[in-house]
Amino acid sequence: MRKKKPDIDRIFHALGDPSRRAILEKLSDGPVSVSRLAEPLAITLAAVVQHLQVLEESGLVRTEKLGRVRTCRIETAGLAAAEEWIRDRRSVWERGLDRLGDLLEEEE
Repeated sequence: MRKKKPDIDRIFHALGDPSRRAILEKLSDGPVSVSRLAEPLAITLAAVVQHLQVLEESGLVRTEKLGRVRTCRIETAGLAAAEEWIRDRRSVWERGLDRLGDLLEEEE
């Protein structure tokens, strides 16, 4: 079965929330249970679960349940898609700025 390509709009929507970014920061250290993710956040466990659902649907996080413990980890495909989108835009912007610089030099 082929993996679905990450949806860039969903990824940036997910990254737009500070609580979701804090969750990703915590997960960058390695897999963590949902209850441990909730500890430092000033939101309810139910809210953390909702944020995780958005992160999982966007392809940024993967969760798995073993017994009574749900463990979360970063899904690199989502982050790679965001990085690729930014990199592609950056090269377009840099080429445009280079052309503008060339034009300004010609006018001098």
